[in-house]
Amino acid sequence: MKNAIRQQAAELGAGGGIANAVDGEMTAVVRVIGLAIAGLVAAAIVAGIWKGFTTVSVGRGALVDGLMLTEVILAGVLILLGSIVEGFGYGLSLGTRWPYTRNIVWLMVQGDPEAAHRVVATLVGLVALALVVLAPGSATISGLTLVIVTALFGMGTLYVLAGKAPALVHGTHGLLAYTVFLIYLTGVAFPGLSFWSYLAAAAALHPLLLAVFLGGMTTGQRGFGQAIGAFVRPRRLAHWTVAAHVTAALLLVATLGWLMPAYPVAFYLAVTQVAVGFLLFHAVNLKPKNPGVIVAFHQCMVLLITLAIVLLWR
Repeated sequence: MKNAIRQQAAELGAGGGIANAVDGEMTAVVRVIGLAIAGLVAAAIVAGIWKGFTTVSVGRGALVDGLMLTEVILAGVLILLGSIVEGFGYGLSLGTRWPYTRNIVWLMVQGDPEAAHRVVATLVGLVALALVVLAPGSATISGLTLVIVTALFGMGTLYVLAGKAPALVHGTHGLLAYTVFLIYLTGVAFPGLSFWSYLAAAAALHPLLLAVFLGGMTTGQRGFGQAIGAFVRPRRLAHWTVAAHVTAALLLVATLGWLMPAYPVAFYLAVTQVAVGFLLFHAVNLKPKNPGVIVAFHQCMVLLITLAIVLLWR
């Protein structure tokens, strides 16, 4: 039944892509994570409503405040969904057709993380559009632009996984996704602050975003369901990309350590993340098609480090 639905979805999919659909691993863990993600989406809506009623703003301002908080949470959920898609082998579950199939909601209900990823991406886009309509300005217009460009690169990642586009596309997609998260997060944390000026001045975020970009490049280099391979000395491009990614992670640790005591929580999370990264490397080599929940855990740690830097947790 499930394979029949997928076949129909591939045949009826919107867009002009190649329907090389590959089923991911549907396990109890995937279903539990799916329910947790659904809970986070519901929490994003509830949090936005709560923010709208409790903010000092009134009318349209209150609605904007609520939508900004909802958008931050949805952008974070979208990043987590991307890691679940990778971790359980769902990157090509809808083939290279983009953005939708006529069955996408049904596939999401059935537990397909890639279908959920695209539906949540649509919600992020709609909220970004609403924010531009309600509060046109540099931050909201930049946010909507970033969401659109991120979505287009998201289409490109499908072709990276299918071996038809360079890994650079995958790395850029990850970098853009985090920039979307950051622009709305800073909008909530520092209303009225110029995001681009903040980003230029926030030295701690620079190695973080470099590591995010190189992490996406690493995924893109290995392709869909391929191992990176253990190495001592880098011998091929995938190895060099991993080495660059590890170097960026160590640079993040060094930067946060240099800036101590400004970012203690971020520093200790980053140190832990290096160890998690090595576990992920081994998981990818052991089970390249579905390395499992550690991919989502690794991404969750990056989100926490980002939050700790922006919110200056002490």
